[in-house]
Amino acid sequence: MKVAVFFRELDKWQIPSLELLERELAAGGAELCIHGRDFTSWSDLPEDVGLFLSLGGDGTFLQALTYVRERQIPVAGINFGRLGFLTTAKVEEGRLGWVKDLLEGRYTTETRDILKISSDVLPVDFYPYAGNEITIQRQGAGMLTVDLKINGRPIPPYWADGIVIATATGSTAYSMSVGGPIVVPSSKVLIIAPIAPHNLNVRPLVAPVDSQFELRFRSREGRASLTLDNRSVEVKEGDVFRITKGEYGFRYVSLSENGFFNALRTKLLWGEDKRNFE
Repeated sequence: MKVAVFFRELDKWQIPSLELLERELAAGGAELCIHGRDFTSWSDLPEDVGLFLSLGGDGTFLQALTYVRERQIPVAGINFGRLGFLTTAKVEEGRLGWVKDLLEGRYTTETRDILKISSDVLPVDFYPYAGNEITIQRQGAGMLTVDLKINGRPIPPYWADGIVIATATGSTAYSMSVGGPIVVPSSKVLIIAPIAPHNLNVRPLVAPVDSQFELRFRSREGRASLTLDNRSVEVKEGDVFRITKGEYGFRYVSLSENGFFNALRTKLLWGEDKRNFE
C-alpha cells in the first residue's frame, strides 16, 4: 500500500518520532510518499495513495483535507501536536500496534460532511471547502452586522464580532468556544453561532445539513476576514457568500469504536467531576 505522510514544520524533538514511524511503516510493507520530498501540493499527490497520514494537531489535519480533496482517500490523524481532537493515535516507543492495524485495514472510516462557499469575490486559487467551519470576523474595533438568509428566508441580523457556521465535526472547535453545542459527528446538521453577540437574546442555531445560506455583512471599517478552517482572505462590505454542504465529504479514520466520546472525556475533560470518582 502506498501511504502519504503529511506534516508541517516539525520541532527537533519530534524528528525521532517521525523516523520511528517511517521505520514502522516501511517494516509493515508500506511504500512511503513523504510530503516535501515526493509531493508538495494536491496536484502532485500520487494517484495510487491508499492512506493519508496527517502528523500534527487538528490544524494539520484540516490542512491535509486540501491535499486529499475529492479523492476519498482515508485520512488518519497522528498526534504530533497538543490537543489533537481529530487525531486517532500517537507515536510512542513500544506502543505502535496501531500501525499494523492501519496497514491491514483494521479500522473504521466515517464520512464527515464538509462546507462549501461560493462567491464572485473569492480568489481563483482559494480552496472553497472547510472541514470544521466557515467564519466571518471583524478586523477593526467596530462590530459587524451580519445578514443571513437560510433557504432564502432572512433571519434577524446578528450584531456581533462575527459568525461561525460549523459542521458537526467542527462542533468541538471554534463553535464550541463561542458557545455552540457539541454535536455527534455523524449528525446531519450545521451550526450557526455568533461570535460575542451584542444581544442578550441571541443563541446558537442548529439547521439541517442540506440548508443553503446566503450571507453578507456591514461594518464601520467596510472589511472583514473570511476564514475557512485555517485559511483566510479579506472581504468587503456588500460581498455576498453562499454556503452549502459540500458535494463530497472526507473519510475520517478511527481506530476506536468509541473514539468521539473518548476524545470528549480525555481531551476536553467531559465529565470531570469529583463525584464521578467516589
